[in-house]
Amino acid sequence: MLAASAVQDDPGKRSCALPAVVEDPRHPPESLGYVFILHNHPFENELSDFDIRFAVAMADVHGLTVNTRAGPVPLSIIAFFSKGHDPTQPTCDGFFQYVPGTGQIIRWTAREKGRWQRRQIATLTWLDDTNYRIQRQ
Repeated sequence: MLAASAVQDDPGKRSCALPAVVEDPRHPPESLGYVFILHNHPFENELSDFDIRFAVAMADVHGLTVNTRAGPVPLSIIAFFSKGHDPTQPTCDGFFQYVPGTGQIIRWTAREKGRWQRRQIATLTWLDDTNYRIQRQ
């Protein structure tokens, strides 16, 4: 579900906010939960401070995990990136994943034959309610 905010105060950026609840008549309300917060980065840059703080804010509202039939799945923010520089021919070359429940920052890159390579690139540790440290691997 796309959750774009009606107010976009910076023409160079897009922001979104997840609703506190999702109503879907096909499912009981307690069975629905957030798993991934998805967005795009135009180039291969890392997660921004805004991305990290947004993920934590959403985890505060929605919880660090959602329970599925297969077990708990941690909430993550995903930021897709492209190594290409032609905006008319965008490519998906990978994505960054931040998992607030574990502090992991993972970089996934596309490999041949549709395979993905996973590499933890950093661990984020909160020092207090507003400050954090990123330790690169």
